[in-house]
Amino acid sequence: MAMMAAAGKQYETYRVSVQEYVTFREQGFLVVKGLVPQEDVQEMLEHLDNLLAGREQIPGIERPSFRLNADEQVQYWQRVHMLHRLLPLHERFLLHPRVLDVLEALIGPDVLALQSMTFFKLPGQPGQGYHQDSYYIPTFPDSLCGAWVALDRADEENGCLWMTAGSQNEPVYPDPDGHNYGQRELGDIGSILNASHTDENKNGLTKIARKYVGREVKAEVDPGDVVFFGGHILHRSHSNHSQDRKRRAFVGHYCNARSWVPWNHGESYEGEAANDKHILARGTTHLPYAQPKFGTPCAANTPDLAQRYRVAGKAMSMMGNMDGTMGMSEHGEEVHED
Repeated sequence: MAMMAAAGKQYETYRVSVQEYVTFREQGFLVVKGLVPQEDVQEMLEHLDNLLAGREQIPGIERPSFRLNADEQVQYWQRVHMLHRLLPLHERFLLHPRVLDVLEALIGPDVLALQSMTFFKLPGQPGQGYHQDSYYIPTFPDSLCGAWVALDRADEENGCLWMTAGSQNEPVYPDPDGHNYGQRELGDIGSILNASHTDENKNGLTKIARKYVGREVKAEVDPGDVVFFGGHILHRSHSNHSQDRKRRAFVGHYCNARSWVPWNHGESYEGEAANDKHILARGTTHLPYAQPKFGTPCAANTPDLAQRYRVAGKAMSMMGNMDGTMGMSEHGEEVHED
């Protein structure tokens, strides 16, 4: 049984099955049950409760509990971005070994960790309309993948994810003003307005989603389950209609570490890409990358994680044989005479 140590804990390596891999390609998303241990989920929940109650503070951000009434707090604590750059726990979740195990199989083995988001979604808070994540986070080649870690039970009542299976084969639809990414090189793609708008009549992706009638799937999950989904799939969530149930989640976004990433969550960066601002989670890359601020073990700072997929021995190529057939030969094996 393969184990991995991270933050003083031992984690059993998760091995993605062939069927899981096929499901991700066919459906555009994959739910892995029980991937994150319950003790890790509980640690994050206690932290989020402390933030909401004002017992903990995000560095550089005023505690809201002393200046907002209850309704204002609900709106304030809807989602928070990029806390992995401010808090060790969020960095550990973004680089969770079990999540990275799955990403290695789906988009790796080289994985770059880009973004973290924390969703509170308290009772009464709204959802998010149809959208494609690659519209907001461009990677070239496009290898974006989200990992949605359930911290509470998420179901239809409290606003679970809804995934439009099959829409992962759609291109990324651009807006008309060019503020976000879209595949404008396609001659007849047109443009869309109001991605993420909760009103279907205003959201320009509704007409795309209606091509997949009957294929929208609600991803109902329990704490510790993780929903993996590619950057093209149309997905949304509805409001939390429950009276007293939270729907908290931690979401990370990742890409293959050999993709070029001109994105830094709206913050500045030098040059044409911001790869040097994002953490090398697994594998290797020829592109720049960042170190984890709080030292969470990953490929950027742990050589074993960077090297374990390196092929031993000489590189091989398919070469022609004298009889006209093809065979594998080591590079430099043959001596060619002029």
